[in-house]
Amino acid sequence: MKTKLLFLAIVLLACFLRFYRLNNYPALNADEAAIGYNAYSLISTGMDEHGNPWPIHFQSFNDFKPGLYFYLVLPFVKVLGLTEWAVRLPGALFGVGTVIILYYLVRRLFSDDNPALVSSFFLAISPWHLHFSRGGWEVNVATFFITLGTWCFLKAIEKPKFYLMSAVSFVFSLYTYHAARVVAPLLILGLAIIYRKEIRLNIKKIVISCLVALILLLPLGLDFAKGEVRARAAGVGLFADPGPLSRINEQRGEHLDYLALIPKVIHNKVVNYSLAFIQNYSQHYWGEFLFLTGDTIQRNRIPEIGQMYLFDILFLAVGFVAIIKRPKGWGVILLWLFLAPTASALTFQSPHALRAQNMVIPLVIISAFGFVTIMDLLNKVFHRRHLLFMTYCILFLLVAWNFARYLHIYYVHMAKEYPFSSQYGVKELVSYIQGVEGKYDKVLVTDRYDQPYILFLFYLKYPPQKFQVEHALSPRDKYGFSTVRRFGKYEFVPISFDKIQPDNPRSLIVGTDEEIPKEANIIKKVYGTNGYLYFKVVAN
Repeated sequence: MKTKLLFLAIVLLACFLRFYRLNNYPALNADEAAIGYNAYSLISTGMDEHGNPWPIHFQSFNDFKPGLYFYLVLPFVKVLGLTEWAVRLPGALFGVGTVIILYYLVRRLFSDDNPALVSSFFLAISPWHLHFSRGGWEVNVATFFITLGTWCFLKAIEKPKFYLMSAVSFVFSLYTYHAARVVAPLLILGLAIIYRKEIRLNIKKIVISCLVALILLLPLGLDFAKGEVRARAAGVGLFADPGPLSRINEQRGEHLDYLALIPKVIHNKVVNYSLAFIQNYSQHYWGEFLFLTGDTIQRNRIPEIGQMYLFDILFLAVGFVAIIKRPKGWGVILLWLFLAPTASALTFQSPHALRAQNMVIPLVIISAFGFVTIMDLLNKVFHRRHLLFMTYCILFLLVAWNFARYLHIYYVHMAKEYPFSSQYGVKELVSYIQGVEGKYDKVLVTDRYDQPYILFLFYLKYPPQKFQVEHALSPRDKYGFSTVRRFGKYEFVPISFDKIQPDNPRSLIVGTDEEIPKEANIIKKVYGTNGYLYFKVVAN
């Protein structure tokens, strides 16, 4: 009963942390708006925003997002309307689901409630997992399915019928996020090697599960064969980084004969890109990334907070020592930890918290095991209750202080220190424009901030039937993304106020503080919920 109550308390905590202010903090970003609007478009027309019927990959900004999360959002948009809640609730629910599944996974591995409870608790409060649970992040759902697939596989050793559920869970992860398409197959292969003896006893169930998985993967494989989807994957891949190639030319040029055999053997693509991969891979285990600063991309991080807490340094160290002393049962977790950054390392942005998010699962398990080991050791060393109680208090304060500091920085400082990490101010801008747009025939909006058109579509609830026929995607920029420059009376352009000449005298011009001079006929200043001035609205 005590274990059940503790587990329930952990789940309720996970719910509170993921659902509190979920609709308004942080501000909705362009990718989330794209998910919501495309679901809205499917409900209205059976096609995505660009007129593609029920796609597997959504064209969106020409980045061809994996589609499962869009379809998970669809019923929420149907019931709740096109709102932040509808876009974010599935992610938060799957985040809580991962906390729940992790408990059963750890208990299945070690037949012990204590590390299972602590693992779930650490995941419930994890900065890495919390950050990506509080938004429409596809990766969070992929991590859920990988965790579920692993638990089902381990469960299937006793009850072979779970092999099919494991296979389906891993397949769903592949439909959810690009990085899972690297990590999940490698993890499945590793599980098959570790449990090869048990698998031989259930070949029939395994064959059936594999056949079902292949059938389910057929649409994904056919869609991935399309050039556009492959191009997006290649666009962020390691080989898209010209750095190693430039280094090859530089190194060969330092030889007297750059065409000789030795320069070609020592300085080539295989060597340099392999070194780049190793560097990218190793950076995910660096202390600075894990415990101090986290990701370099502001949208993926919290100021002065790593992907893990500072207390995890102690617990992870003790956990690894405990594993060395008692290695039985740790093969799956260590394998997972080894494979987790692989997909991220194959891209040119590393370390990357988003693409390596599944790494949080093995890390919190090892950290939890370290915590339990310390507690067991204290119980053996301290025989006086008051000393034991004082030590417990110190550990509790260590965890509580780190957690409280994280919450403070997340809710008080993040939006102010990273004012452009999400699209703050756009909702307020659209709300204002909706109230006055009847007076104007054209609205010119700055394109300074990321993909403004999709946020306008989202907040205006612009009819998809109209948008599909009146817009065009721009050519890809240097990063491989496209945008929409105009729909209806809205046009999204660079604002050079001295040069801009609207072709209609009844126009609104919306620019940033830097783009609109003080002497302009400013009729509205738009601030975000963080108090930052994002837009000035000028009547032409």
